[in-house]
Amino acid sequence: MSGHLHFVVPGALATRTGGYGYDRKIIEGLRNFGWTVDVAELGGAFPNPDEKSLLKAERCFANIPDGARVVVDGLAFGVLSKIAEKERTRLRLAVLVHHPLADETGLSDDRRQQLAQSENTALGFAHIIIVTSAFTCRRLLKLGIDERKISIVEPGVVPAPPRIGGSGKRPRTPMQFLCPASYIARKGHADLLRALSGLIDLPWKLICVGSTELDRSCFSEICELRKALGLVARVELREEVRDSELNALYGASDLVVLASHYEGFGMVVTEAIARGLPVITTTGGALADTL
Repeated sequence: MSGHLHFVVPGALATRTGGYGYDRKIIEGLRNFGWTVDVAELGGAFPNPDEKSLLKAERCFANIPDGARVVVDGLAFGVLSKIAEKERTRLRLAVLVHHPLADETGLSDDRRQQLAQSENTALGFAHIIIVTSAFTCRRLLKLGIDERKISIVEPGVVPAPPRIGGSGKRPRTPMQFLCPASYIARKGHADLLRALSGLIDLPWKLICVGSTELDRSCFSEICELRKALGLVARVELREEVRDSELNALYGASDLVVLASHYEGFGMVVTEAIARGLPVITTTGGALADTL
């Protein structure tokens, strides 16, 4: 089976987050099955777009031909309710929801309410809703979304060699902890650093790796906290890296740690398990189901 699909993402598809990684795999898989997939990158700071970004989004959808199949990443779709309403009869709209926008950490009550209202309205205009976990499905059902629209498509895991990690290490050689997560409040880096500051007498080091661009102020706060806690020599804060570099970090680590307040799935967890790495994480969102 083959066909033609338009895939709309909020930012650069190459962005190295779990959500964009999921999108890339969906697109790659469809193309391998013979589908033509046209990708549109909206740009802008979704889910907080400015007027320019909204106008660009409106033009993007208007340029898609009548009757076309369109998949829209939920990070954008949830704040495009007016466009969804306008295009719902002309286009076959599907939305990919990683987690409800209002579940993001650090939102004011007013902004949380705005996002919830906008996203619920937009989802009402979608023909198909794809979620990445049973947990997110349950969340949407609690929000009153029609169950008949929802399909669960969990992320897969690319086969990877088992870790080398601490095998054969000398006594007192520091254990290497790895935290692959974008530097945003929801990922809980501040909680992780505070927890590790209480283990300063033990031999460990932490390597954090992720996008610094999604919330620059959050990244700056994490840097300042690392300094205030006296952890500069123990904790590396690296920018996002290529897949080959991340694979090397997985292979050299002893433990993956993820302090997220909330995840719609938690791909880091399954990637670590596939490599035989132990994981310490929270029960935020879908993580209790994933691990």
